[in-house]
Amino acid sequence: MSKTKTLRDSATLRWTALLLLALAMFCSYIFMDILSPIKALMQETRGWDSTAFGTMQGSETFLNVFVFFLIFAGIILDKMGVRFTALLSGVVMLIGATINWYAVTEAFMASNLHVWFTNNLNYIPVFDELGVSPFYEGMPASAKFSAVGFMIFGCGVEMAGITVSRGIVKWFKGREMALAMGSEMALARLGVATCMIFSPMFATLGGVVDVSRSVAFGVILLLIALIMFIVYFFMDRKLDQQTGEEEEKDAPFQIKDIGAILSSKGFWLVALLCVLYYSAIFPFQKYAVNMLECNLTFHPVPEDSFWAGSNVTLIQYVIMLITAGAAFASNFTRRELRYPLLSIAVIALIAFCYMGYMRQSAATVFSVFPLLAVGITPILGNYLDRNGKAATMLILGSILLIACHLTFAFVLPMFKGSEVAGVIVAYVTILVLGASFSLVPASLWPSVPKLVDEKIIGSAYALIFWIQNIGLWLFPMLIGKVLDASNQGVTDPMKFDYTNPLLMLAGLGVAAFVIGLILKVEDKRKNLGLENPNIMK
Repeated sequence: MSKTKTLRDSATLRWTALLLLALAMFCSYIFMDILSPIKALMQETRGWDSTAFGTMQGSETFLNVFVFFLIFAGIILDKMGVRFTALLSGVVMLIGATINWYAVTEAFMASNLHVWFTNNLNYIPVFDELGVSPFYEGMPASAKFSAVGFMIFGCGVEMAGITVSRGIVKWFKGREMALAMGSEMALARLGVATCMIFSPMFATLGGVVDVSRSVAFGVILLLIALIMFIVYFFMDRKLDQQTGEEEEKDAPFQIKDIGAILSSKGFWLVALLCVLYYSAIFPFQKYAVNMLECNLTFHPVPEDSFWAGSNVTLIQYVIMLITAGAAFASNFTRRELRYPLLSIAVIALIAFCYMGYMRQSAATVFSVFPLLAVGITPILGNYLDRNGKAATMLILGSILLIACHLTFAFVLPMFKGSEVAGVIVAYVTILVLGASFSLVPASLWPSVPKLVDEKIIGSAYALIFWIQNIGLWLFPMLIGKVLDASNQGVTDPMKFDYTNPLLMLAGLGVAAFVIGLILKVEDKRKNLGLENPNIMK
């Protein structure tokens, strides 16, 4: 009988380490979109128009893009190891989130700091000339200070992302690494649904609107994330003591690697696909709830109704967890259990959607976004591992993306006034969009090692993340500017016309589709191996 020699050899402890890392990322995903479901309330209570909201949301990646913090985070990870970087990222996220919270409180509105931010940061040398300043003249003081906090949070969350990936490699190398990566991603994306369900509840708790309560909820979760990282720190240190190894570290990012990476046409095609696709998804999430509010017909729920209470929020959340858990588990159980689990997932999903409709809340409608993705992520990963077709999957994902944004732009407004039909169209489109969100990343990220030399994979990923962050900085602002330009004279945030912003996002999908076709031709011409299975027989 074999004896477990290290923590890593114990499946229970190995998956406990993964759970700690995944829960930390789950909390960070919640804070990333904490203001998205209450965009209209931010305009009503803090005077943030769409331009201010978009500029603040885009600030998350500003330091990563223009101060190259993402590259520095990689260097820190390389020099200091997983444990130190995990703790540092947790602290940085918490500091940024705390600033973000204070910026939207009543206390800040009445402070001298509010006066200072009103009178300053209206002009930033060089950045204003380049047109990339994270602030502008006339931007509300609370939005400016909130942007400062979000920049800091953005540094921490990107650092956490690369650190968690490295930690999973350390604990699962030679074991269930693909399953571990997929599980972490699935759990983290449930943070989007959690945010959509709970953020509006906290903002309107007790019938009194206070947007800072929603952000405070996010701050508390990031404190929990830091605790998860601290527990992981001691587990990871114990592992190293048992193995007698130093922390595994990636090869450092070197300037000389850039030339080898940038000379690869395949790399550029994948990088462009990445920035186009993610720019059409993540920035959209920040406006999706308000878009649904403007295109669906909702009726106020009586305050004494069950559907207006906080208990229904908790019940719906439990049903969401049942849906996600049953769908995900169905991929890894025996055949006789698979269909019962799928049946439970479908029934729970229908119940979840019904409750979202009865609550007459756009945020709870959009919260269905990650649920189909959780169920099909393992299926897609397994198919790609065994059958390949990554380039084809990228093209299919782009087609779904285009179809969803065009549906939101033209089909959904046709059902304005048709309460039930409009919600059904919204649910189906959101679920399909979530599915495409699984399809593309599952195809994209495993393709990179096939395009560059093994020695510079880390550098290639760093560059792709940096390019991706450019889009995540730019498009929240562009959506806000296009939205304001398309709705001049409209003061009610529930009556905006989202057609032009959605057409812009669909345009990103068209560009991704074209690049996907080019990539498939390039793969066939140069035999890059993108259509080949990941598992070599």
